[in-house]
Amino acid sequence: MNILKCPVCGRELYREDRTWRCENRHSFDIAKEGYVNLLSAHRSGDTIGDNKEMARSRRDFLNKGYYEPLASAVTECLRRYSSDGDSVLDICCGEGYYTAYAAGRLERDYYGFDLSKNMVRLASKRGCGAAFFVANIASVPIRDGTVKAAFHLFAPFHAAEFSRIIADDGVVLTAIPGRDHLLGLKELLYDEPYLNDEKEPSAEGLAAVERIRVRSEITLDNRDDILSLFQMTPYYYHTPTEGMNRLAACESLSTPIEFVIIVYRKAARQEDKNG
Repeated sequence: MNILKCPVCGRELYREDRTWRCENRHSFDIAKEGYVNLLSAHRSGDTIGDNKEMARSRRDFLNKGYYEPLASAVTECLRRYSSDGDSVLDICCGEGYYTAYAAGRLERDYYGFDLSKNMVRLASKRGCGAAFFVANIASVPIRDGTVKAAFHLFAPFHAAEFSRIIADDGVVLTAIPGRDHLLGLKELLYDEPYLNDEKEPSAEGLAAVERIRVRSEITLDNRDDILSLFQMTPYYYHTPTEGMNRLAACESLSTPIEFVIIVYRKAARQEDKNG
């Protein structure tokens, strides 16, 4: 089942050769890599989000399996909450690591989008069979109630939009940093490293039905991987000079990684179930 809608008029999109179009003749060409730009008003996406260097750095880091425990846990959730052929959406998919991981293990109808064309271009090059597109999380070009399972990892949470696109029996999975996530990196960067507060997003209209804790330890044994990890974090934007100097001199880093996966359903459905 196709779940895409036209970002201009909201009508269903259908594919003809190398173009997605709607009945009102709005059309969107498919790039040579296989993705389509569905940003409203045909905004390019080239200068939005992560640049090419950061996108490649993230891809190379994730491809080494450092965050495989999270990918495995997300895939297991998709196995339990969806079935073969169901539509699965990767919200803010980045360079496609998590979609490709799941697609290699579960038969689903995969879609993924990101605001950054650089990220979506890399995701499409993975050749995992997913339909990748450029879009804004605040206005997702997905038809109402057509997604059986969506997952959303480390990105802004738009509860109303997520509730709109998932089916009545669908779920949204999100992941937040656990208490000790990347504590080893923070001990390197800051004189007084802090623990994460595990604050859950505001999810009006959605009800949490399950929480899953994922924890592991990773060791990065080269500067390139340490820098790639650093660039993936918010610390990249506010680290003092002393911390940057210690980072530049670091050749090996061990740190815990910890995530909390939260599974949401539509609140009304959960209330009906409880009643």
